[in-house]
Amino acid sequence: MVKSMTGFGRAVKELDGYVITVELKSVNHRYFEFSSRCPRQYGFIDEKIKSFVNSRVERGKIDCYVGIEALNTESADVVVNHTLASAYVKALKEMAQSYDLKEDFGASTISRFSDVLVVKKAEEDEEKIWTLVKEVASEAIDKFIEMRQTEGKRMHDDVYSRSSFILDCVSYIEERSPETVKEYNDKLVQRVHDLIGDVSLDENRVIQEVAIFADKVAVAEETVRLRSHIEQLRGFLDSDTAIGRKMDFLVQEINRETNTIGSKCNDVDIARRVVDMKAEIEKIREQIQNIE
Repeated sequence: MVKSMTGFGRAVKELDGYVITVELKSVNHRYFEFSSRCPRQYGFIDEKIKSFVNSRVERGKIDCYVGIEALNTESADVVVNHTLASAYVKALKEMAQSYDLKEDFGASTISRFSDVLVVKKAEEDEEKIWTLVKEVASEAIDKFIEMRQTEGKRMHDDVYSRSSFILDCVSYIEERSPETVKEYNDKLVQRVHDLIGDVSLDENRVIQEVAIFADKVAVAEETVRLRSHIEQLRGFLDSDTAIGRKMDFLVQEINRETNTIGSKCNDVDIARRVVDMKAEIEKIREQIQNIE
């Protein structure tokens, strides 16, 4: 199934005394690029969640946010930074003596200074935290992929429709190309008659000229390859793996064959079809830039 590289997914759960939030969003990118934001004390999660997301997502520039809020604070201790508190007390006393001020400060005053009181939490089980985050992340990724698939379905239908138009043009070219040879033969005969009158023609010479022209404008090989490339393209559309880069290469080949037909054609109607095909190919190319 085709997946877009644009997606968003979010999940929030309360598990075992924690409120955990995981949010994913992505845009198109040639490869897999991942960046995450986790609380500093849970930095060990960064690499784990990157590997976990990469196991289910192959391409795209992905931003991930992980929020972890501990509801149970009983395991937290508040301790005094005595070195810093002593320095503040000494400085306040010195200031009171220097400026003849009353020493009216107490513990509450000292505690307001930065880093005098330090909150220390008990060591947390990293594996337990990761297990909880992984559960929430799995739900967020499911929503993320679902959005990618929804957008991918629209892209699938658009590319398939445009490939059908190209095939219609190929069919027209295959039918029209032999007609251009016949028309060239008729014009050549008429032109010779106009020049030399009713003098008998050298039919072998005319046949030779027409054969050279037919060989020059023959596009059978190109149309066969075009049909093969489009069949492959449609096969990719039904693949379950990342196919964006393969499709990009295939569209280049489709464009190359179309250009060759354009360079060979000596007919206005075929030239118009080639222009229409190139316009559709360019639109397909734009679409697949966002396919995983």
